[in-house]
Amino acid sequence: MIAKETLRIAMEQSAQENNCKAEDFLKSQNIITPFHLGEKARKYYREPITANFVSYGNNVVVSAAEDVMETVTEYVGRYEFYHLFETPNMHWLDSRLAGRGHKVCFMAEYYLPDVHMCGAIPCDYELRILTQPDFRELYLPQWSNALCEDRKHLDVLGVGAYEKGRLIGLAGCSADGEEMWQIGVDVLPEYRKKGIAAALTNRLAHEIMERDKVPFYCSAWSNIRSVRNAIKSGFLPAWVEMTVKPETVVREMNG
Repeated sequence: MIAKETLRIAMEQSAQENNCKAEDFLKSQNIITPFHLGEKARKYYREPITANFVSYGNNVVVSAAEDVMETVTEYVGRYEFYHLFETPNMHWLDSRLAGRGHKVCFMAEYYLPDVHMCGAIPCDYELRILTQPDFRELYLPQWSNALCEDRKHLDVLGVGAYEKGRLIGLAGCSADGEEMWQIGVDVLPEYRKKGIAAALTNRLAHEIMERDKVPFYCSAWSNIRSVRNAIKSGFLPAWVEMTVKPETVVREMNG
């Protein structure tokens, strides 16, 4: 179970990004609003954003640009809210958006800590708490999930796993919101499947909560390894998002 206060904070954060109220995510009817990114939106949200679909399991809240509002409204009216995030239904939306120069871009599932999150998960390796000065030499490909070179100033806290002084695993968190810090984790290939990722994620989550912030975790639904780590670390699924962007942006991402 996710604590009510934790869920409230997450919904208030989502409201900043979807031009709505936190209580809209608890309603039984779907909500569609004009797109507007609030001043307190998560730092990694980058415009242009054509539309954003968000569900906490009760309905869908969609914020959409004016030129796709009619299409989005028709789409929301066609399917049960949780089917809006699935194929083949999503192809109906994508084909109609393509005519206006837009495409479905991102899909992700987000996790929040379980109120019954256990204490420290045992680890066979030394764990160290790390702060920004410790990250300076760690912006390397093997730690690209734990740290983000493009937003170094937001990487505020981490936990490293060490064997004989060598860093073998790293969980880092980004201060993406005023009250919410996102966790990412990496473990060197030869040290995987030993419980290191879960131990790091769990320890960092506790460190974040001790600083009166809410830890959250994000994963693609198809990344089973990451989903398992979230659950093993003490997190539960909380909400899902699907984001539409201009086709030119999607094309650039695909090279």
